Amino acid sequence: MSIIGKSPEERAAACWQPTSDALEQPTNDLGRRLLTGLPDGSINIGFEAVDRHVAQGHGNHTALIWLSKDGAQQTLSYGDLAAMSSRFANLLYDHGQQKGDRVFVAMGRRPELYAAALGTLKAGMVFTPLFAAFGPEPLRTRMEIGDANVLVTTKSLYKRKIASWRQEMTSLRLVLIVGDEAPDDCVALAPALQEASTEFLAAHTQTEDPALIHFTSGTTGRPKGAVHVHGAVQHHALSGRYALELQPGVTYWCTADPGWVTGTTYGIISPLVNRVMMIVDEAEFNLERWYGIVERERVEVWYSAPTAIRMMMRAGSEAARGYDFSALQFLASVGEPLNAEAVVWSNEVFGRPFHDNWWQTETGGIMIANTRAHDIKPGSMGKPLPGVVAGIVEPDNGGLRELPDGEIGELALRPGWPSMMRDYLHEQARYEKCFNDGWYLSGDLAMRDSDGYFWFVGRADDLIKTSGHLVGPFEVESALIEHEAVAEAAVIGIPDETAGEIVKAFVTLNSGQTADEELERDIRGLARKRLGAAVAPREIVFRNALPKTRSGKIMRRLLKARELGLPEGDISTLETDEK
Repeated sequence: MSIIGKSPEERAAACWQPTSDALEQPTNDLGRRLLTGLPDGSINIGFEAVDRHVAQGHGNHTALIWLSKDGAQQTLSYGDLAAMSSRFANLLYDHGQQKGDRVFVAMGRRPELYAAALGTLKAGMVFTPLFAAFGPEPLRTRMEIGDANVLVTTKSLYKRKIASWRQEMTSLRLVLIVGDEAPDDCVALAPALQEASTEFLAAHTQTEDPALIHFTSGTTGRPKGAVHVHGAVQHHALSGRYALELQPGVTYWCTADPGWVTGTTYGIISPLVNRVMMIVDEAEFNLERWYGIVERERVEVWYSAPTAIRMMMRAGSEAARGYDFSALQFLASVGEPLNAEAVVWSNEVFGRPFHDNWWQTETGGIMIANTRAHDIKPGSMGKPLPGVVAGIVEPDNGGLRELPDGEIGELALRPGWPSMMRDYLHEQARYEKCFNDGWYLSGDLAMRDSDGYFWFVGRADDLIKTSGHLVGPFEVESALIEHEAVAEAAVIGIPDETAGEIVKAFVTLNSGQTADEELERDIRGLARKRLGAAVAPREIVFRNALPKTRSGKIMRRLLKARELGLPEGDISTLETDEK
């Protein structure tokens, strides 16, 4: 049963109830200190992101520098964003929408997207970002699960992917088309915004009022819609400050698309709440373009993904020569575990290491991170942020037992942090399954060392059991990419009558490398030397590309499903795939 549309009392009953000790964690207090809040104790993400900065005299400070695909540039101040988002909020109400309605946005990284996100939140409605690259079915499925009331998109995307089934979606009452013109059954956004007022008082939403829906793919079945509330902004503010060094005036570039949770949380909300100057690039990854942006815009904090970092590594250190990276002060990575090799490489090339961190769509924000305050242990996820209580657990007589340092188990968190998801839309049983014995269960296997650093081992369903050994894919993949020829690697377990499972690896090569038997033997030899014969891959397959989601995660489960002839599950987020 969804919490959307319910009263605060009904929502509270439907949500996981944190333990009393979890409620006493300092996260809420620390995050609140970075915010202003609204009268009567209400809190609104949109207000905290732009309106309060204008009220405090920072309206002329730069909020966003937009770089278009064709080289054009647009600069928006906090005052500009406040006015644009107020126009959007008024537009929604002018067209009969109400507080609590769901607004879906599917478009590339354009200024209108940011105005729509902030305007939706200021209006007290629920913002849901979608990948513009999704096909018709993934778009429709997510909009049906989320009971979409409003869609903001482009004319091209609407005609190609939505128009054919739009009338079948009875919940969808309004379609806004970016630009000056729109099909007959839609509204052109540009003139509609121009006619709307720039004056709008942010809705007095409460801490538990729904604000965001982020979709995440499951291994099987339909995607899950994770619901987050306005109170999540407390952790958005805190984690941005602690884990990413987001300070007022800092030039910050998050390369993630707002179509996934990082691009919204740390590409819109957290940076604006912390009053930084954001760089937004409309174009997709291009090595020379990226290096040029870092140099030209004097980027100080750079938040990217391991896939992009490995692509930089694949191009070699020579490709970075001649660029001025002296403005860089802090680099961070998210999306999947960052191999130790990438940390060492970035330190050599950029003069700064990438700091890995860990979180999930369900956690709503960074939980564990390598912060500037601590020494980096390359390959480690880091330590929990203030107010986050993490542990390593295993099942014990129907409950859970916390494991000592050095043992591998499931990474778990004590519920109660502000950005914790409050629901899976229409899937209450699936939601409740995430909690047990006072813990949120992440589904990730990890280990905590004696210094308090956490180390990722793999997804629980990715663990390989071979000849009595438990093998985490990440450990093997990290060893494989130590080879100078290997760019990326993915490891799965294949059933074997004798060993139970054997380790099989799929690798892509750096440019200039030739895939042949000699290279395969050389790579396997390095893996045996690093890991031992029992853990090293028995077989290595060369691929031109590995299957990945648009957020950059390698889809090991898809490799395994295809290898064993099993159902592929939800592949709507698949971006890179060469069978």
